[in-house]
Amino acid sequence: MELNLTGAADDTLITDSDEATFMTDVIEASQTVPIIVDFWAPWCGPCKTLGPQLEEAVRAAKGAVKMVKVNVDEAQMIAGQLQIQSIPTVYAFHKGQPVDGFQGALPPSEIKAFIDRVVKAAGGEAPSDTLADAIEAAEEMLSEGAATDAAQTFAAILGEDEKNAPAYGGLVRSHIAMGELDQAEALLNGAPIEISKAPELEAAHAQLELARQAENAGPVAELTATVEANPEDHQARFDLAQALYAHGDTEAAVTHLLELFRKDREWNEGAAKTQLFTIFDALKPNDPVVLNGRRKLSSMIFA
Repeated sequence: MELNLTGAADDTLITDSDEATFMTDVIEASQTVPIIVDFWAPWCGPCKTLGPQLEEAVRAAKGAVKMVKVNVDEAQMIAGQLQIQSIPTVYAFHKGQPVDGFQGALPPSEIKAFIDRVVKAAGGEAPSDTLADAIEAAEEMLSEGAATDAAQTFAAILGEDEKNAPAYGGLVRSHIAMGELDQAEALLNGAPIEISKAPELEAAHAQLELARQAENAGPVAELTATVEANPEDHQARFDLAQALYAHGDTEAAVTHLLELFRKDREWNEGAAKTQLFTIFDALKPNDPVVLNGRRKLSSMIFA
């Protein structure tokens, strides 16, 4: 399958910066190309949603803008100078000056509109979205059950850009959907080092782990009866959560794992918490099951 795609990922498009290099990475660099600065922190939940989406939009711009990530915990002086009150906060710099910005997580369409505004403000033209459109089409195929067609499209994209993390993760997930778990694992093991830790591949890895578990999942009805008869049977509850996830009831699986964590967070070396994080990683960061589950887990941890 051939696609008419142009442009490849450039590792220099997205970099990290701190107080020591901010002037060079942002102020000086913005003299020649607009710089999008993502102010974030490791503990910030919305940052984990916005960051990958912003990176994808910057890559799609094919060099019309660049992105610099600044951890505010390590750059408090800069955050204070720019009067950053909350995170995530995003500023666009051009010719050394902030020209646009926003706070909080935005949907992909608004992120793209922001990037387009910045490009136009700098006198450029918004780039073609051929690559992004192809990825979106492949994702739609996958969501509709056309895993084979999705795999072919993702593979075609990778033929043009072998380090495209969204396409690579999509190809792995397509093979998982087709039940080709060994092929999915081989793809993950052979991923280019530059994208091996990308969120899209981490999500695919989590989905593969859950798919492996699903192969050995027990019967839901029997496990449910066991848990109802003895609510303190932690192994049965854990097995029930795995079975529920395998049968597509992710919300119920998360509910049982949260209950297990509430009853005994240290059981089996914290297995409930580990399994919860695996499920959260496998889903989209803004999935309601993830948002609700993370909130409830955090309230238990910090209670």
